[in-house]
Amino acid sequence: MSAAADSITITLNGDAARVPAGSSLLALVERLGRDPRAVAVEHNGEIVASAAYGERELREGDRLEVVGFVQGG
Repeated sequence: MSAAADSITITLNGDAARVPAGSSLLALVERLGRDPRAVAVEHNGEIVASAAYGERELREGDRLEVVGFVQGG
Protein backbone atom coordinates (compact mmCIF):
# COMPACT_ATOMS: atom_id res chain seq x y z
CA MET A 1 0.00 0.00 0.00
CA SER A 2 1.41 3.40 -0.93
CA ALA A 3 1.85 6.36 1.40
CA ALA A 4 -0.66 8.30 -0.72
CA ALA A 5 -3.33 5.69 0.08
CA ASP A 6 -2.66 6.18 3.78
CA SER A 7 -3.16 9.94 3.65
CA ILE A 8 -5.61 12.52 2.36
CA THR A 9 -5.22 16.07 1.09
CA ILE A 10 -7.03 18.89 2.87
CA THR A 11 -6.79 22.66 2.65
CA LEU A 12 -5.48 24.07 5.92
CA ASN A 13 -5.52 27.84 6.32
CA GLY A 14 -5.47 28.22 2.53
CA ASP A 15 -2.64 25.76 1.83
CA ALA A 16 -2.75 22.13 0.71
CA ALA A 17 -1.73 19.71 3.46
CA ARG A 18 -1.55 15.94 3.68
CA VAL A 19 -2.78 14.22 6.83
CA PRO A 20 -3.16 10.56 7.76
CA ALA A 21 -6.43 9.06 6.51
CA GLY A 22 -8.95 8.73 9.33
CA SER A 23 -7.56 11.69 11.28
CA SER A 24 -9.91 13.66 13.50
CA LEU A 25 -9.92 17.41 14.01
CA LEU A 26 -8.42 16.76 17.44
CA ALA A 27 -5.54 14.79 15.92
CA LEU A 28 -4.91 17.62 13.45
CA VAL A 29 -4.88 20.29 16.16
CA GLU A 30 -2.50 18.20 18.26
CA ARG A 31 -0.30 17.52 15.21
CA LEU A 32 -0.04 21.28 14.76
CA GLY A 33 1.22 21.52 18.34
CA ARG A 34 -1.78 23.57 19.45
CA ASP A 35 -3.85 23.31 22.60
CA PRO A 36 -7.40 22.36 21.53
CA ARG A 37 -8.78 24.74 24.18
CA ALA A 38 -6.91 27.67 22.63
CA VAL A 39 -7.99 27.43 18.98
CA ALA A 40 -11.12 27.89 16.93
CA VAL A 41 -11.67 25.55 13.97
CA GLU A 42 -13.83 26.13 10.93
CA HIS A 43 -14.48 22.89 9.03
CA ASN A 44 -16.00 23.32 5.57
CA GLY A 45 -17.48 26.66 6.59
CA GLU A 46 -18.85 25.49 9.94
CA ILE A 47 -17.40 26.48 13.33
CA VAL A 48 -16.88 23.29 15.34
CA ALA A 49 -17.21 23.20 19.13
CA SER A 50 -13.96 22.08 20.72
CA ALA A 51 -15.80 19.26 22.52
CA ALA A 52 -16.56 17.74 19.08
CA TYR A 53 -12.99 17.85 17.67
CA GLY A 54 -12.39 14.16 18.47
CA GLU A 55 -15.63 13.10 16.78
CA ARG A 56 -15.14 15.02 13.51
CA GLU A 57 -13.25 12.89 10.97
CA LEU A 58 -11.35 14.63 8.19
CA ARG A 59 -12.07 13.66 4.59
CA GLU A 60 -10.35 14.22 1.26
CA GLY A 61 -10.82 17.81 0.08
CA ASP A 62 -11.97 19.24 3.43
CA ARG A 63 -11.28 22.93 3.99
CA LEU A 64 -10.13 23.99 7.45
CA GLU A 65 -9.21 27.23 9.12
CA VAL A 66 -7.46 26.91 12.48
CA VAL A 67 -7.07 30.15 14.40
CA GLY A 68 -5.35 30.53 17.75
CA PHE A 69 -6.54 32.80 20.52
CA VAL A 70 -4.19 35.58 21.56
CA GLN A 71 -4.09 37.02 25.06
CA GLY A 72 -2.75 40.41 25.85
CA GLY A 73 -3.11 43.28 28.14
